Amino acid sequence: MTRLYNRRFPLTNVYTLEQARELALISHDIGRQIGLIIDRKGNVVMVIVGTSSGILIPQLDKARHGSGRLSGLRLLHTHLNLSPISEEDLMDMVFLRLDSVSLLTLTPDGEPEKFQWAHILPPNEKNKLYQVYEPVPWSRVNINLAAQTKSLEEELARLGASISASDSEAGENRALLISVSTSPKEAQEKSLQELAELVRTAGLDVAGTVIQRVVKINPKFILGKGKLAELEVMALQQNASILVFDLELSPTQLRNLANITERKVIDRTQLILDIFAQHASTRAGKLQVEMAQLKYTLPRLIKQNRALSRLTGGIGGRGPGETKLELDRRKIRDRIARIKKELQKLRKHRQSTRMRRYQADIPVIALVGYTNAGKSTLLNTLTHSQVVAENKLFATLDPTSRRLRFPRDREVILTDTVGFIRHLPEDLKQAFMATLEELSLADILVQVADASHPEVEEQVRAVDNILEDLDLRDKPRILALNKWDLVHDEQKVMLANTFPQAIPICALQRDTLTGLVNAILDFLDL
Repeated sequence: MTRLYNRRFPLTNVYTLEQARELALISHDIGRQIGLIIDRKGNVVMVIVGTSSGILIPQLDKARHGSGRLSGLRLLHTHLNLSPISEEDLMDMVFLRLDSVSLLTLTPDGEPEKFQWAHILPPNEKNKLYQVYEPVPWSRVNINLAAQTKSLEEELARLGASISASDSEAGENRALLISVSTSPKEAQEKSLQELAELVRTAGLDVAGTVIQRVVKINPKFILGKGKLAELEVMALQQNASILVFDLELSPTQLRNLANITERKVIDRTQLILDIFAQHASTRAGKLQVEMAQLKYTLPRLIKQNRALSRLTGGIGGRGPGETKLELDRRKIRDRIARIKKELQKLRKHRQSTRMRRYQADIPVIALVGYTNAGKSTLLNTLTHSQVVAENKLFATLDPTSRRLRFPRDREVILTDTVGFIRHLPEDLKQAFMATLEELSLADILVQVADASHPEVEEQVRAVDNILEDLDLRDKPRILALNKWDLVHDEQKVMLANTFPQAIPICALQRDTLTGLVNAILDFLDL
């Protein structure tokens, strides 16, 4: 067996008759399939001895990790009968990104019989994942694997994938967005549009989207292995290194996905946490985000691999065994306990500040609404402030309060709060409870909605649901339809009928805010 390592298997014209006979004879004598992992120089880097019906390929540490590259390795293995390349062979080729998979079948007396091979395909009109060639007699095999592999990678490069060492990280910021749901396709498409905005806010590029409507979500892998293979090939074709799922993956699902793909796997919750971590600027904000991340990570903490590299981030990711992981879990629990104590102190400090406002009889007006609806812009316009206001989701995390003097010589406190979003992670909601307390003690809520957004009704409904979850359903509220200048006349009529009590505004234009200011004054009896 060891002499197979000393053999060179050149790419041109596949293999010599002597090599094929030697491999076939060994496989026949031991009654097991034999697999050879061969690099592009023709060197055997791994010999795999399987059973009579299959082989199991271990992790290939030497495989190249560029998101748009093949691994630089190919598989040659034997079949003890005349059975063709199996589905498992093709799945191994896809998930390991092998240059090709070759099969040598044997005659009953152990002689080479037929040869068959397959390789992944670049993007094509028929959306085929791979090409499987018909078995041919060994004596008629004449394939230049080197030329085939070079041609394939050149085609991938032409379509946007990177094949050179200098560009090997070109796809590190490209993400493939995946929606798996029992909801109608239209609802999935709308949700993916929002996920795409989240992805861009996180600093990633959208490489493509995949929608899969299912009767029941697979509790083990989310999707069937065949569909996952399609995702893997699509990611290779689009040079995407990250798979982003538009739902929260369970620890089991995340672990199973990590075991079959070398790409990073992220779910919607983790993406939102990542955005919050980027935007947190104050001590309180950073602590709240860290606690939410730790709570999310704790049940998902496993040994480090590429698919979870963004998730673990070094916490428990470098340990070789269960003992190290248990120590890391204990560290996380201790850190969560310390953060809770620090947040409790910050909460008491904020309570003291709010108490001073109450004693000074200064009304508090809190701006709430869906993320990127224009709350910070409205605060800036009303108070002549310079609070960060960007056309991004979750540009504002920490509550910002400014004094606003009305014409009747009366001051109020105007507070901008973190934006809401559908399916707000529960851990994040709990972590930001100190921030959301600003809402419970406000005299009135000004709910800002983006009137120009195609899903404005759904967004208003989502904010209503979150406020109800926070026991703020009965809090006095004024609905302000922002970006009214971007709405066409027909849409204005429809919105006026849908939200008859709403006040249309343009947060960038101070003269459009008169109606909103008067509504606040009337409520406060100023």
